[in-house]
Amino acid sequence: MNERPRPGDLLIVDGAASVQFAGERALRLRVVSVGEAVPYSNWLWLTGYVIDRHGRATARREVYVQLAGLRRAASPPPAQIDRRAASPPPAQADRRPASPPPAQADRRPAGPPSTSSRSTDRPARSDGVRR
Repeated sequence: MNERPRPGDLLIVDGAASVQFAGERALRLRVVSVGEAVPYSNWLWLTGYVIDRHGRATARREVYVQLAGLRRAASPPPAQIDRRAASPPPAQADRRPASPPPAQADRRPAGPPSTSSRSTDRPARSDGVRR
């Protein structure tokens, strides 16, 4: 790849991009942002989401890769969202408490705030300020 990736690009990040992604550690990354700073020539920081074989984002990652080692991936089919799995069953929804739990009472004794004995043990300086 010769041009910098852009947000939305789906890339294959494997051993050609960086040794840490060789073999089974290769991944498909949907780019969210590309770092502006270029610490070394043709290396760059990418932020994106790892895309599984079903087209779902599984983890957010920041990777440091060589531009020349990146390849564009074929877009996966759009992820199917099972709405039934996304919301709790009605029986569980009814188990929520009707009102928030009562706040715990303050268990400190009533009275004026305590002062540190350390600040009153020392005599005042000649200018009247305690040390």
